[in-house]
Amino acid sequence: MSRTPRPARTGSPPRRAGRALRLALGRRHTVRAREPLARPVDRARSRAWLAAGLALVLGLAGIAAAAVLGYRAAGRTAEAERGRLHRTEALVLGRLRAEDPGVGRWSGGYEKRVDTSLSWTSPDGLARTGTVEVPRSAPTGSTVTLWLDDDGRPATPPATTLGLVVGVVCTGLAATATLTALFGGALVLRLRALDRRAARDWERSWARWEPRWSGRTSQPQDD
Repeated sequence: MSRTPRPARTGSPPRRAGRALRLALGRRHTVRAREPLARPVDRARSRAWLAAGLALVLGLAGIAAAAVLGYRAAGRTAEAERGRLHRTEALVLGRLRAEDPGVGRWSGGYEKRVDTSLSWTSPDGLARTGTVEVPRSAPTGSTVTLWLDDDGRPATPPATTLGLVVGVVCTGLAATATLTALFGGALVLRLRALDRRAARDWERSWARWEPRWSGRTSQPQDD
């Protein structure tokens, strides 16, 4: 009675995962450390690639964790601001004249904001007017959202969820670019040092073996 042949094993899961990690880190572009003909400098070059890749992965994990913690902390701060401030609707009385200083300047954010005269009711019930930056698209006679402190003065609005996400993403991208540049620069310096070392080893090896390879050592020397 014949037995059905078992499929050949391709390796244990840890070995397959390790091989996939080495390929992802660019190990396929270097000489394997277990290659019989690999030189010490080749093994050092492979270790440099692997160390740089692992350091980058760990750095990205740290950036991701810091981004999550920063987002949560900023969210708690924004929530505390919402509890401390008062939200109301203010009536747009009209924009300031174009020749007035500060009118039409870019104050950040996603749209242009201009100094506009508003009327609102403070938390103590008193009617107040003042100049506040509002979106340029707000026409006269419309209402805009205004955040006030306990004294009824306009305050900086708390951060929105979109603003928090954009801020965290921008900070994370900047940190990732900086980390990649640092590790990339360190890797380049290490590889250049190994290239110089390999060149010196080759010169010493060539000076030793070239006479034997070319046969000059067996030729009689002229007096």
